[in-house]
Amino acid sequence: MDLARAFSQSARRNPAKIALFWGDAEFSYGDLWSRSRAVAERLTHDFGVRPGDRVGIWLKNCPEFVPALFGILQSGAVVTPINSFLKPNEVRHILADAGIGVVFIDGTMLEDFKKLRAEWSQLKMFRAEEIAAAPRDPQFGIDDSPWPSSELAVIIYTSGTTGRPKGAMLTHANLLANLESCRRVLEAVGDDRFVILLPMFHSFMLTVGVLLPLYVGGSIVLVKSVHPAKNILQDIIRRQATLLPAVPQFFRTLAGVAAKTDLPLRVCISGAAPLPAEILKEFNARFSIPLLEGYGLSEASPVVSFNPIRGPWKAGSIGVPVCDVQVSVQNDAGDILGPDQTGEICVRGPNVMRGYWNQPAATAEAFRGGWLLTGDIGHRDCDGYFYITDRKKDMLLVNGINVYPREIEEVLYQFPGVREAAVIGVPSARKGEQPLAFVSPGEGQALEENALLKFLRERLADYKLPRRIIIMPALPRSAMGKILKTNLRQMQAEDSARQDGVEEGK
Repeated sequence: MDLARAFSQSARRNPAKIALFWGDAEFSYGDLWSRSRAVAERLTHDFGVRPGDRVGIWLKNCPEFVPALFGILQSGAVVTPINSFLKPNEVRHILADAGIGVVFIDGTMLEDFKKLRAEWSQLKMFRAEEIAAAPRDPQFGIDDSPWPSSELAVIIYTSGTTGRPKGAMLTHANLLANLESCRRVLEAVGDDRFVILLPMFHSFMLTVGVLLPLYVGGSIVLVKSVHPAKNILQDIIRRQATLLPAVPQFFRTLAGVAAKTDLPLRVCISGAAPLPAEILKEFNARFSIPLLEGYGLSEASPVVSFNPIRGPWKAGSIGVPVCDVQVSVQNDAGDILGPDQTGEICVRGPNVMRGYWNQPAATAEAFRGGWLLTGDIGHRDCDGYFYITDRKKDMLLVNGINVYPREIEEVLYQFPGVREAAVIGVPSARKGEQPLAFVSPGEGQALEENALLKFLRERLADYKLPRRIIIMPALPRSAMGKILKTNLRQMQAEDSARQDGVEEGK
């Protein structure tokens, strides 16, 4: 079995069924499959793509993403999704690292593509508009020849929070294993309709939002306009969507704008970033729909754990491992720790990547004894539920004591008017490190540093108190809504350098 063949089976079972909704437009399985076949033919015959070649998809969310994805897979090439928010100088690294010769773009990216083409004259573009113009022949042949499941299917580039992005190599078998695990834990069926409002290039959306509904014969509700948030609600209601995967910040927004009306959703899935307890509380106060937190990472295709859909659910927990995946908590020596002991979350299973593209040293560092080292710190309880405390690299040492930024952030989110919160560590001559907090206010709200510090002082040990709380209009975020602590650290370092310069000039 391979991903293209899995899609072809869904198309064959029900070619007339609507596979994707996009505003007023509707695309059947037959439509998407025939366009995928047309893309595969063009890649092979017009662009000279051969099995194993890497082909980039640098597209904003659009229906054409699906035939581009499956067209590449049918040609035997490797899909390389590219963050559509990146600038040409950032895309340059991915193109060079993966050796990409063909990239899918739309008309809005033409000027950026020309800048890249000036450096790589051999770089070819496949316009999304050409996919849209492909024949819509539901009788277009379905090739039953499978691509070996052990072969590479996708290279997902990590966000690069600790340096330049690395390409996680995912095989057909990796992704199919994760799809089957997700199908079982979400009880996904052909009647389900999955909402996509987050970027399709991200591993969370690629697996749960795109591949999973097409794997089970369901439908995709691709939101055409996410602003204002009421547009998303309209699509959910109009298309009777049943599953909504999104990031925590969206669920806070949803709780704020949605009227107390019955939504067709049967479950909401929070992923890609930790779900603060305060956001879960706000959502639960408004809706009876389960909002369940899961956990994953690109290197694991990406889903690792999930709160059981039928319960019990535990607030603050990332749930239990999905089917066929093992999770453990280990110390730095590789010893597996018991309940309530804090260590690094480690994963193994058929969903775990082959390694990083062209980076054997980084691959070796990512594994220990067959376990993938996630870089996340956490623990499990006596019931087998796992909890993420923080990122290993985010953990602070204050006077030799471990301090986890997420603990401070959770308390900050409880303060009325705080919309976003992030804590980083800054050097301290006396304490080694000290927390520094950043917050942004909700719309129409005002925040005051002394009031926030007083609030924290009543709820946290003194050694955990931030040195300062910096109030900003908004915190920097990635395309998936993750707060970019690297940007905050850089901003703080630049500010410190300026302060040092002022001191020297006195």
